[in-house]
Amino acid sequence: MYTVYALRSLSRNYIYVGLTNNLERRLDEHQKGKSRTTKPYKPFNLVLSERYNSRVEARIREKYLKSGCGKEYIKKSILKNQ
Repeated sequence: MYTVYALRSLSRNYIYVGLTNNLERRLDEHQKGKSRTTKPYKPFNLVLSERYNSRVEARIREKYLKSGCGKEYIKKSILKNQ
């Protein structure tokens, strides 16, 4: 199983979208600053996680969520309800 996830920075206006086969490990890496891309934006809240059977399906969804339309979807649909 693969998980597409979105993180929201608690310290700055930043949303990160990623793909992993081990969500707990990946979230721990982000929170501890082990990812160069997200280190300046920690700590994070998990705002979205979706599971897929194949990496191909997950990658398609990840690419959409990383696009401008996808980020707007996260902001309007997910963050608005929190």
